[in-house]
Amino acid sequence: MAGNTFGKVFTLTSFGESHGAAIGGIIDGCPAAIKIDLNFIQSELDRRKPGQSKITTPRKEDDKVTFLSGIFEGKTTGTPIGFIIKNKDQQSKDYQHLKDLYRPSHADFTYDKKYKVRDYRGGGRASARETATRVVAGAIANLVLRDFNVDITAFVSQIGPISIENELNDLTLESIEKSMLRCPDEEASLKMLKYIEQLKEEGDSTGGIVTCMIEDCPIGLGEPVFDKLQADLGKAMLSINAVKGFEFGYGFESTTMKGSELNDEFEIKNKKVVTKTNFSGGIQGGISNGSTIYFNVAFKPVATIKKQQNTVNKSGKEIDFKAIGRHDPCVAPRAVPIVESMAALVIVDHLLRNNLYQKTSKNLSPINKI
Repeated sequence: MAGNTFGKVFTLTSFGESHGAAIGGIIDGCPAAIKIDLNFIQSELDRRKPGQSKITTPRKEDDKVTFLSGIFEGKTTGTPIGFIIKNKDQQSKDYQHLKDLYRPSHADFTYDKKYKVRDYRGGGRASARETATRVVAGAIANLVLRDFNVDITAFVSQIGPISIENELNDLTLESIEKSMLRCPDEEASLKMLKYIEQLKEEGDSTGGIVTCMIEDCPIGLGEPVFDKLQADLGKAMLSINAVKGFEFGYGFESTTMKGSELNDEFEIKNKKVVTKTNFSGGIQGGISNGSTIYFNVAFKPVATIKKQQNTVNKSGKEIDFKAIGRHDPCVAPRAVPIVESMAALVIVDHLLRNNLYQKTSKNLSPINKI
């Protein structure tokens, strides 16, 4: 199986299955002498882990990360960072009935046809549990970004038909973690929660949108052709389980506007070149321009629902089935730290491609913000 490594300079290679002994990863290309904050890394994992509220899967996993290499006396050594997260609360018996059938909108059919074998327990390699490794790598990437004061914040902006109506600048981002849904709009959050609880009672699911902002990103990240910054961010987000859409800046809405309305005009402010508006989403010509980068990530409804559905089995027989097991009615709230992590991986990778670090006698520090 190919495609298990993300990034060019700062890379993550992940391994493991949902119901195996453990999942894990190898981070390569991380600069040496980065101070590792284990509490921060674990707190990021806790934001993603199952069983954290009444609207998430009740599977109980501590998601405690164990580092095997690449860290000495609390700092990175510049060598590959290996880590594992043990699986403890597998209930593989819940998936025995799925051994010979293809669940609608899952990877069962495509895996079977491509590899001629599949781990049907929780989806195996296709399980969203794999994303825990991305959160570990993303947390380390965020520790690198602390030297640049780059701030990455994501939140739920829509669940089903209910969305935040306030503009980004009017939101109180400090309230994100106070909401069970990680939505900074209290009124919208309450409506979203009621909607999810209703669907959970009905045995159904819903999708949602996670909005992400990258503030104080250095100018000059991204390449103008195949490695555009928004292209790498798009690949990062579209590689997350259940993601069906990505847009940055004004995205699809920009198609309804005139050029005179959409263009970001330049001006001088505090002796710096800035744009009066930010319809471009902080990226122009595939390269960051210093403005806030913002984008939306669309998550589909969870495919595993408790309503009866039609499908077929390996023998080609049409059958009816109703899923059992433990699943989220909406993945968007738990996806927030995953989106932030993947964004951090992209930004750090491009920082290192631009050689924005130099080694000093004390630690690694940024040279200049281009």
